[in-house]
Amino acid sequence: MNKPDQNINKISQKETQAAVKPLLKAIGSFFVSPGDGTRLVPGLVDNLSTKRYMFMVVLALLPIALAAIYFYGWRVVAMILVSYFFGGMTEVLFAVFRKKRFQADGLLVTCLIFPLILPPTLPLWIVAIGSVFAVFFGKEVFGGTGRNIFNPAIVGRVFITVAFPSFMTSVWQQPMPGGVGGLFNYGADLITSATPLISYRAGEVIAYSYNDLLFGLAPGSMGETFRIGIIVAGLFLIVTGVSNWRVPVAYLGAVVLFSSIGHYYLPSQVAPPIFQLLTGGLLFGAFFMATDPITSPFTASGKWVFGLILGMLTVLFRSYSGSVEGVVISILLMNAFVPLIDNVVIKLRFRPLDRKGLPYNVS
Repeated sequence: MNKPDQNINKISQKETQAAVKPLLKAIGSFFVSPGDGTRLVPGLVDNLSTKRYMFMVVLALLPIALAAIYFYGWRVVAMILVSYFFGGMTEVLFAVFRKKRFQADGLLVTCLIFPLILPPTLPLWIVAIGSVFAVFFGKEVFGGTGRNIFNPAIVGRVFITVAFPSFMTSVWQQPMPGGVGGLFNYGADLITSATPLISYRAGEVIAYSYNDLLFGLAPGSMGETFRIGIIVAGLFLIVTGVSNWRVPVAYLGAVVLFSSIGHYYLPSQVAPPIFQLLTGGLLFGAFFMATDPITSPFTASGKWVFGLILGMLTVLFRSYSGSVEGVVISILLMNAFVPLIDNVVIKLRFRPLDRKGLPYNVS
């Protein structure tokens, strides 16, 4: 081989290395902490890094995803892979366009939560569109992970609900309980049934016990029905310090409070509190989406306010809106008010003092 050929080979190798370098860095930065960091003061120290948060959330979601496979078959895996592929490609294209390093941390959580809040019968092409929309409009238009004001998975879910309502509201598949479930099936037999919330709003007899609702034997979004697993995973995130306990406690407590009052006076319109807790995506939303540190308040008092209003809105939307599931709409709406909540809390807690050490009268 002559010298010009060697130079060409070296150039091609460098081009190949440059092309795959962002991907290799992304893989490496997920498993190993990146070497770059702040060397000068001031600096804030927090034991919850983005990497640790994303890794622990994915770890907590794995049993829920496995339960979804058990109840609805291996088609769940296909939906998750489609979500990761199209969401990942969207983020890679943005990284190339901005000439910045591709960061997979946020993508790992978004593209796993997104398919888990979808019906198991949803066509794969709609999953692909929703995943692209979630990453594009839910995160990248704001500047990427850490700058988004809305939960990206919820943005994708709301979009396909509006764009493809018949796929999201009318076809709900019965899970496959007992024995090996759906472990030897690509998808469950298409036995459709109304969700418990739809049946309640229609005034029909609820065919599922609280035990069925707790252990995933009622139809619903494929990652939201195995509620005993969601509770355990949510408590795991709280105990390990990954999630703040104030938001789910305030959220679920507010749902119990407002649904108890509403059911007492309007029993035909407002479902009872235990039924509210064990239906729809309430538990999943409270433990995995409302607690997102990027789109939820960072002040302790703000978290209480955030959760209380979420609970009130969820009961209100479930009882009186055109959609029986009010969790995603409530969280999406409250995400927009997070900066205002934190700003009000900070101004009330840290009011300026006059020369005598008393708060200024700002009235």
